[in-house]
Amino acid sequence: MECLKTVRDLRPLMSLLLPLCVHWIAEEMTVSVLVDVTTRALCPGEATCSEAIYLNGLQQTVVGIFKMVVLPLLGQLADDYGRKPLLLLTVSTTIIPFTLLVINQSRGFVYTYYVLRTISYIISQGSIFCIAVAYAADVIDTSKRAAAFSWITGLFSASHVLGNVLARFLPENYIFVVSIALLIFCPVYMQFFLTETVDRAQRQELHSSLLSKSQKVIKERFDSMRHAATVVMNSPTLQGITFVSFFYELGMSGIGSVLLYYLKAAFGFNKNQFSEILMVVGAGSIVSQIVVLPLINPLIGEKGVLCMGLLASIAYASFYGFAWARWVPYLSASFGVIYVLVKPATYAIISKGSSPSDQGKAQGFVAGVQAVASLLSPLAMSPLTSWFLSDDAPFHCKGFSIFCASLSMMIALCFALALRMEPASKHELKDDLESNETETPLLS
Repeated sequence: MECLKTVRDLRPLMSLLLPLCVHWIAEEMTVSVLVDVTTRALCPGEATCSEAIYLNGLQQTVVGIFKMVVLPLLGQLADDYGRKPLLLLTVSTTIIPFTLLVINQSRGFVYTYYVLRTISYIISQGSIFCIAVAYAADVIDTSKRAAAFSWITGLFSASHVLGNVLARFLPENYIFVVSIALLIFCPVYMQFFLTETVDRAQRQELHSSLLSKSQKVIKERFDSMRHAATVVMNSPTLQGITFVSFFYELGMSGIGSVLLYYLKAAFGFNKNQFSEILMVVGAGSIVSQIVVLPLINPLIGEKGVLCMGLLASIAYASFYGFAWARWVPYLSASFGVIYVLVKPATYAIISKGSSPSDQGKAQGFVAGVQAVASLLSPLAMSPLTSWFLSDDAPFHCKGFSIFCASLSMMIALCFALALRMEPASKHELKDDLESNETETPLLS
């Protein structure tokens, strides 16, 4: 009954969740095959490809550098000009990079893919989630947002399962073709069926030069970003969750950048094993986020869920780091059933700690901090992983870099245990009411 009630509460989100699920399926079905494609193009005939590991790390670092500015900016733009146009932009950026791999998978095309995919990641990685969460906050009551966020991340996991099922059984030659077709469907569906939730302020058109208009826009964006930083720094809750997010992302993004290459080099895994491991995580995550989280959240609260997820992430990294047989990665992946709860708990804590008009700004600021972590992690993980996969390693532990990443999650757990849960202040809520003349949700 509780689940059915939650589904009814989420009815206003259905026009958003369907295209997002299709988008996530389309992206996930390419993950396992990309390792084989890049290794084959850059290091033909070899199981270990340091060039691919470094290139992947470089991509993540460049993305992280630009996301520090782009993510908060997109969050502010979503608050100011609406969720729909930003969602249309972010879900459309993956189409062209994957089209290149359909045309050709030679070394030159793979490098071109990396360039365009890097631009795509800068615009879309993380921002889709942030804007979707802000959209949910517009249409879902505050007391039900934790369940709503768990459904969003739960459907994200369900989409990953379906994407990996397709990747497991589709021939490699058809994977990118099917992915592109699904990616094109998403913005088309949103254009016709997604309802805007932000009443964009009517701005007076000024007859001024292009330069002066540009300067005005830049100044407005700078003031808005400064306001977002002020909102976070003035809230103990938002400060604490920012530190948690930074260290958690520092560890998890580092693992994500090298994990599949590590499994390929250490155990000879290919597309099929990658898909199976990713399915283990996704299948359990569906139940944990859609069913378990709404039930345990009222009992232990968002902070308890967050700490539980962080503990699972530490175990996840440790088992991968010390994996001694081909079955151990499957055991490690099973902890994903629990650590995926970190994301919805984080979204709920940020949402509770910020006023309605600052939802996008707060989510975008924390996502920007996560971007800083994601750009720093490959600087250590890429060379460390390549070193311990090579014959020059100081001792035999091919997953040592992944174990090192677990130390970052331990620090995140310490900050989570010290987290002070406080709602948005009365002063912020008063300011929010005064700002409703320029931004008011259309749906309630």
